[in-house]
Amino acid sequence: MYRVLKSMGRRLVFVLVLAALWLLLSGYFTKATLVAFGVFSVAFTLWFSDRAEVVDREGVPTSIFPGILGYTAWLFLEIGKSNVMVAREVLKPTINLAPKLFRVPATQPSDLTRTIFANSVTLTPGTVTVDVREDCLLIHALDEEFADEAGIADMGAKVSRLEAGVA
Repeated sequence: MYRVLKSMGRRLVFVLVLAALWLLLSGYFTKATLVAFGVFSVAFTLWFSDRAEVVDREGVPTSIFPGILGYTAWLFLEIGKSNVMVAREVLKPTINLAPKLFRVPATQPSDLTRTIFANSVTLTPGTVTVDVREDCLLIHALDEEFADEAGIADMGAKVSRLEAGVA
C-alpha cells in the first residue's frame, strides 16, 4: 500500500511540474483551447513516461525537494561569480592560463546527488567535470584560480545535504 501511495505521489509531483512548466513556457492561462492542449500534453507525457517506467525515484526525485530550490539559487550566484572571473581572464591584454586537472572527493550518498554535483561543477564557468567515480570527481579547471578544491568540496557537501533533506 505504501509503495502505491509513494508511486501516486511521484506521479502527482510529475504532473504538477509538467503543468507549471507548460504554463510558464506557453503563457496561456485563459484560452480554453490552448489550455486543453496543455492538459493533453501533460497527460500524454505522463502516459508515455509511465510506459517507459521513468516515473520512479530517479526520474522524479521527490527526496530532494524543497532543498533543491535553495541550492539552485545558491548555484546561480556561484555561476554568476564564475562568469565574472572568466570574463576578467578573457579580457586581459595577455591571456596566461595554466589549466589544471585535480580530484575532489565525491561523498554524495546516491547516484542522483553525485550527478547533481558533477553537473553543478560543469555548469560553473571555468570548471568541467571530466570523470565521475564512486569516490571522487576528476575536474578540469581553466586556471589555478578556478581550481578551488575547498570551494568545490563545499559544493559537494551542499549537494549531499539535499539527500538528507537539510539543504
